[in-house]
Amino acid sequence: MNAPQATARAWEGTPDWYLDWQGRAVAIIASGPSAKKANVAALRGKMPVIAIKENIELAPWADVAYGCDAAWWRNKLGLPDFRGLKVSWKGDNAHPPADYPDIRRIDITINSDELIFDPTGVVGSGGNSGYQALNLAVQFGANRILLIGFDMHDRSGVHWYGRNRGNGRNNPSQENFRRWRLAFEHAAPKLKARGIEIVNASENSALTCFERRKVEETISHWKV
Repeated sequence: MNAPQATARAWEGTPDWYLDWQGRAVAIIASGPSAKKANVAALRGKMPVIAIKENIELAPWADVAYGCDAAWWRNKLGLPDFRGLKVSWKGDNAHPPADYPDIRRIDITINSDELIFDPTGVVGSGGNSGYQALNLAVQFGANRILLIGFDMHDRSGVHWYGRNRGNGRNNPSQENFRRWRLAFEHAAPKLKARGIEIVNASENSALTCFERRKVEETISHWKV
């Protein structure tokens, strides 16, 4: 998949860098250990991909790199070699650092885990970048979303690459996992009511509110 081009959306107030994925199938790669085992290479050329932070290593050809925390962008020097769309949180204290003007910014409703369909440019928190990326994909117009690495537990490890260490980077607690699951469970019926199909590719995920299907099976089922 080539680097995405910003496409002006039809309704007033939408950021001019928003992508037009209306009616598209989209994959989001999170950091659970199952992501390393998933056949993410099969997605290339089949559907747009959002890679969350470290997962850009699994899919360097992804269309979007998303991460809400400035510490990660600083550690990666703003991903200077990535040619897709870079998105982070406006937030406070220069998130992301002003040194990286090519990173686009969105608002996050820090005190609310509700999915936001309108206005665009603002997404629900959910307490994690995966939830925010899902909300962003919905605002881009996606109507089928494949979740990869959304394990929502640490029984096989915290992340496929190990624990985050130093430089202001944290690791999830059991309370974090619980909040994340509740946010997705609350969002599930609202997504279904809008005709948005969500598939979870993690076979051992603690997130049980979405249908489960492997990457290859989903590509075949969606005929992309």
